Amino acid sequence: MKGIRLLENYSPAADIVVTAICFVMIVLIVFSYVTRTKSTKYFLSMVGLALGAAWSDIGFYILAITPGYEILASWLRCFYHAMLFLIFVHYIAYICEVTRYEKTKTYVFLANIIFAAVLVADIIITAQGPTFYYTGTAVEFVRHGIYIVGYLALLLICLILMAKVRDLLYSRVMSGFYGTIVVSFLLLLIQGISNQSSFTVASLMLPMIAILYVLHSNPYDAMLGTNDLEAMQDLVKYYWSKKKDFVFMSLYLREFDEEDTDMPDEIKAQFRRFMQLYFKTGKLFKISRGHAVVLFPKKRDGKCEERVQRILDAFYPLYDHYRYDYKIVVGEAVDEISEKNDYASYIRSIQRPMPECTVHKASPEDVTAYRKSEYILKELADIYRWRDLNDPRVLVYCQPVLNVKTGKYDTAEALMRLGLAETGIVYPNEFIPLAENQGYIHVMTKIILHKTCEAIRKLMEAGHDIQRISVNVSVQELKEEGFCSDIMDIIEESGISGGRIAIELTESRNENDFMMTKEKIEELKGNGLQLYLDDFGTGYSNMERIMELPFDIIKFDRSMVLAAGADERSKKMVSNLANMFSNMGYYVLYEGVEKDSDEDLCKGMSASYLQGFKYARPVPITDLIEYVGVKAG
Repeated sequence: MKGIRLLENYSPAADIVVTAICFVMIVLIVFSYVTRTKSTKYFLSMVGLALGAAWSDIGFYILAITPGYEILASWLRCFYHAMLFLIFVHYIAYICEVTRYEKTKTYVFLANIIFAAVLVADIIITAQGPTFYYTGTAVEFVRHGIYIVGYLALLLICLILMAKVRDLLYSRVMSGFYGTIVVSFLLLLIQGISNQSSFTVASLMLPMIAILYVLHSNPYDAMLGTNDLEAMQDLVKYYWSKKKDFVFMSLYLREFDEEDTDMPDEIKAQFRRFMQLYFKTGKLFKISRGHAVVLFPKKRDGKCEERVQRILDAFYPLYDHYRYDYKIVVGEAVDEISEKNDYASYIRSIQRPMPECTVHKASPEDVTAYRKSEYILKELADIYRWRDLNDPRVLVYCQPVLNVKTGKYDTAEALMRLGLAETGIVYPNEFIPLAENQGYIHVMTKIILHKTCEAIRKLMEAGHDIQRISVNVSVQELKEEGFCSDIMDIIEESGISGGRIAIELTESRNENDFMMTKEKIEELKGNGLQLYLDDFGTGYSNMERIMELPFDIIKFDRSMVLAAGADERSKKMVSNLANMFSNMGYYVLYEGVEKDSDEDLCKGMSASYLQGFKYARPVPITDLIEYVGVKAG
């Protein structure tokens, strides 16, 4: 190696660095997650060719200064040229693949023709004798124009191709490519001016580094060791193409799925520990802030269930310690889902109706439910796209509400249903979460509000005294910029007063949502609408916040009715809460009244309104005429 270092026109340092960079790239690809696509194969081929070119360059200079090895050195130089030109060919093929350029075959064909011509010429020249001579201090080459012509031809193809595809990739990505190529050319130019030959392979490595960083880097969470949904879909695609069975385990932690909420470091540490202990052959993907999915190959030893059970047995003590609510879904690959590559939606469709802190093993029935969910989602998307306020697929049902003071049904709650061709009636628990998740819910609310207003107008025109009908609104809708104006425009267009409509809202935990809710409620109140606090007594209730919001009616959930009927202590608590609200000027409405004893209990706890199956089940809004103004039997 001492002789090589003394050569005037070559030092192995650059090729040694190239070798190190190639190995680093391979290590990064192995230990992170890189999409398994055709473009990835081209990229890995370029890395391998660069490695081969660097080693053959070093080998050539070792043999070139060793007497008796001139012919072998010449053939090694021929191999070196082939590696360099193949890198160019693969680079052209890579650009075509990444951009999906329509004339891919033309450019790749031309590149291969040039490569073949240069290779044949190089072989013929090399077969005629040594292509260099050693002066004692430097290696001088017998110049042949074929190399320069071939290099310039491939370079021209690259430049033309990149000009053609400049609009097919994100401009910053293209700028990254152009920038590294300019630096690469400058390095070759400096090498030529200096009569050097050490940096040829290194110059071709620069665009490869740009490719790895810009196109094959991934959102890898170093703390959790997770990739994103796109990476999971790519792995599923790979498993499907190879017909490989796999198992998935999904963990959903609701508490961390809210905006601006991150997992504590100790929870992240548990994720890392579980991956090291139980998922050495698996990949962990982060679907949302609080939702992670592990995929791992299914072994043929039939012990998959035992492995899953061991993992669950290790998980339960952690829950006992941290007490974060969870939902776990376990299942094996399903051809239909793998082909669609939509395990995220499939898992969510299973997870949505699950009680907290439960484990569910996926079954064929879940696939059927998923199909239904996908169909409903498609119909929701169509409803959202058309935004027809009279869309016949959105049905309005109403549940009459008894006014305790008058003993008559003079108010009601509007309840949304879907009437779809393939499924018939679809209930809110099946489609409301989908509509909220996809951002369709506000359009759905506008439709039900429009139809409710039209029904109220017709009832009034027929001489019926309907005080108001309440419409449920998602807190998510309040984030819509024109929410209040949308509501008021629909009411005004119907020709009824704002007092005939009430808006039902559930309480929000989020401080930002609370301030936004307060602002929107005050605006609606200013337009004459009444406001209901829905589902009081379920989950989270912050009395201080409730007092700050100008609600008119507090709806006690059925769970409060059941609790009051269970024992005297609970009855006192519910009764005192109801009395407090009543004394402060709120009306109290009890939901879920199903029998006489429920009615008697609620009337003794400051009830202003009663609602439940004892009086009526939800009916089509057109049938509400049978109840309005009628005294309860």
